[in-house]
Amino acid sequence: MPDNLNHDNASSRSYSFAFSVLVSLFFFWGFITCLNDILIPHLKAEFDLSYFEATLIQFCFFTAYLLVSIPAGNMVSRIGYKNGIVTGLFVTSVGCLLFIPAASWEIYSLFLGALFVLASGITILQVSANPYVNALGSEETASSRLNLSQGFNALGTTLAPVLGGGLILAGASSLDSNIGTVKLPYLILAILLSLVALTFINLNLPSISHERGEKISTLALLKRFPTLTFGCVSLFAYVGAEVAIGSLLINYLGLDNIKGLAENQAAHFVAFYWGGAMIGRFIGSVIMRFIKPALLLSFNAILALTLLVMVVHADGDIAFGAVLLIGLFNSIMFPTIFSLSLRGTGVYSAQASGVLCLTIFGGAVVPLIQGAVADTAGLQESFYVPMVSYLAILLFALHVLKNKSQN
Repeated sequence: MPDNLNHDNASSRSYSFAFSVLVSLFFFWGFITCLNDILIPHLKAEFDLSYFEATLIQFCFFTAYLLVSIPAGNMVSRIGYKNGIVTGLFVTSVGCLLFIPAASWEIYSLFLGALFVLASGITILQVSANPYVNALGSEETASSRLNLSQGFNALGTTLAPVLGGGLILAGASSLDSNIGTVKLPYLILAILLSLVALTFINLNLPSISHERGEKISTLALLKRFPTLTFGCVSLFAYVGAEVAIGSLLINYLGLDNIKGLAENQAAHFVAFYWGGAMIGRFIGSVIMRFIKPALLLSFNAILALTLLVMVVHADGDIAFGAVLLIGLFNSIMFPTIFSLSLRGTGVYSAQASGVLCLTIFGGAVVPLIQGAVADTAGLQESFYVPMVSYLAILLFALHVLKNKSQN
């Protein structure tokens, strides 16, 4: 990257401190995003929704990435990474607070609106924090740093099903209004996010300056950097597959031929799906210091495809174990695709990051498609849909391996 980094001892200590602070953000947005996996079966039952209608939760959440990413990238280029982070935290806090009137009035469309606001804040956080982590060190170790920080993101996604399931699903039977169980966890999150934002305002983080390039259109940017273009497709596919599987996992584990688990029981096993991603990211951050990131990405894509075949065609413990293991091989995909796609973008890295975050919109589209297939062909058969996504990821990894400049 062209950032004017001063690698003396003082700067190294400053960057280490900044990195340690940033990982808390990855935890929070992982936790909040994974709460959607609890909301889907909960609101599906409470509002008597079809799978397609229930996956509108993910559609509204991830549509924010489509609409907000590019404006967020432009904003961060003007106000800087730190101010972008603070803005994102406050917007996310407001989104969490909107769950209270949505639950009080028991209106599904208000939940969807609250999710959009919340996700808009997280989008700003992603556009700010991902390139900041990328800039806090050399380009060669960027994949490793992003995988380590995404490990804390996965810690959030691992704890969310357990804590969220306990507060939202298990507590539902003891209240007159089952929908009202969402109020407490989102109120707590709103308070915590506001406190973190106030903390960030007073932190003395290193200013990562970079030379500004000429302003070009998104289309021109994609034409100039083919790997970025391919990476956008791959990231769209990955987020879509990861979110789609997590969204329907509780319902899948409730199938009689799989495990026949109740919702609150299945929620605990969702933690194993996301826990595998957490473990894999910490391991991957070390492995990728010795193995080409694109090679590891291709290996994981092949194994994820193999496991999905078992998810569709097997029953009982085999299918149960296969669907949970997918999380382990998902682990390094997002940060690896992200960092490989940014390589070589130089002075356009902030703009490229905004475009990449836009493709997280895959989390809105793929679950919706899988939900429609589940309504028509069956829930188990709907897992053919994410197979297409992992094939796209494999093709991206092979493209990078063939392009020696990206290794």
